[in-house]
Amino acid sequence: MEQTHTSHNGTAPTPGAQRRVLVVEDDPTIVDAIAARLRAEGFLVQTAVDGPSAVDTAEAWQPDLLILDIMLPGFDGLEVCRRVQAQRPVPVLMLTARDDETDMLVGLGVGADDYMTKPFSMRELAARVHVLLRRVERAALAAATPRSGILRLGELEIDHAQRRVRVRSEDVHLTPTEFDLLVCLANTPRAVLSREQLLAEVWDWADASGTRTVDSHIKALRRKIGAERIRTVHGVGYALETPTP
Repeated sequence: MEQTHTSHNGTAPTPGAQRRVLVVEDDPTIVDAIAARLRAEGFLVQTAVDGPSAVDTAEAWQPDLLILDIMLPGFDGLEVCRRVQAQRPVPVLMLTARDDETDMLVGLGVGADDYMTKPFSMRELAARVHVLLRRVERAALAAATPRSGILRLGELEIDHAQRRVRVRSEDVHLTPTEFDLLVCLANTPRAVLSREQLLAEVWDWADASGTRTVDSHIKALRRKIGAERIRTVHGVGYALETPTP
């Protein structure tokens, strides 16, 4: 049975109240710890321990966010992500036991919004959940009051109103995070933005420990819009390259 949760003083709901989070993890110690922390934050939590039950629960329960381990019985988290995203868009925080960049890029490619490598702190995980949900709220607000026009940077087109991107007139599918990252870079073309700036602007995340997340999303974005369009400034950050006038 679903229950709402109050803050630790027992009076007012926390900012996460009423939001639904589905935690998919086959390690009982980890899944219990995540569920306990998120319930303490005010979230409604359901859990699943394998791929098929995760997809069924997501379809029946309609969570606002999915925390998803890659290694699962039945079928893996990447397949869960594909199937859930085919049902309806939902932000996904991927968990991986290996600090493997290939896993991260594949996860981002099938629709994950962020990832964390085990072991991780519950404080950081809860913060990431709040960040992802705030981004969804901002995206909904932007869709309701869209900026007019299309930004054209050479063969790259960014349609703010429809949140669509085209390269050489061909549609490019970006995740919500990738779109926000591209827009952040495009707001100041050719200017170098540090990883910390991008974390603050796109993720609302002020802790520099998340810079690997930025790097992985940049790599995923390059694969979709062309590696030559994003310049790396070693030791600093990234810049969106545009044609010279």
